[in-house]
Amino acid sequence: MTEYSFVIIHGLGGSGLDHWQTWLANTLKQRNFNVFYPTFSKFNRPNLDIWLKELKSTLESVPKHHKLIIVTHSLGGLLWQHYAASVDNRIADQVILVAPPSPSVVIPAAKSFFPVPLSGTNLRRVSEKTLFINSTNDPYCSIEDAIQYVRLGLPVISLPNMGHINVESGHGSWPWILDLCERFVNDSKSVCSL
Repeated sequence: MTEYSFVIIHGLGGSGLDHWQTWLANTLKQRNFNVFYPTFSKFNRPNLDIWLKELKSTLESVPKHHKLIIVTHSLGGLLWQHYAASVDNRIADQVILVAPPSPSVVIPAAKSFFPVPLSGTNLRRVSEKTLFINSTNDPYCSIEDAIQYVRLGLPVISLPNMGHINVESGHGSWPWILDLCERFVNDSKSVCSL
């Protein structure tokens, strides 16, 4: 029987108790999945080098025989892209990058995350499948800026008018993302083939 682990990676400011990532982590645990949901240091003023070390430590805790699904939100998506640029082996089976911020607009509290190493080659090397999910009205990534993610040649789902896909835009529990995760586990196809 195949076993699965999930690593859920928050963004700037953490995710908090009411965020869909916290809901997803708790729901997956209730369904007996192995879930890693680290809280990164100084999440209001993150340092890329420290977060990369903490992510590496988390990934080393995942049982090697498990299939790995990574779900990021916001700055966590930029963290994953930096991590992908720093390693040269397959890490995950599926990566879902939700609402990554614009790779072109430097976030003052997270300056060390810029420039972003945009590379479809890096992302394909570290994960069998990668899926970008964005919103048509994300205040942190305009549709024009989101085109940079489309140009990586990886699947992208653009959800209409969902803001930054966080608590402020009404996303505490988010059954849609749970459904994507469960489809990957239950089907032989990845969620990227939707």
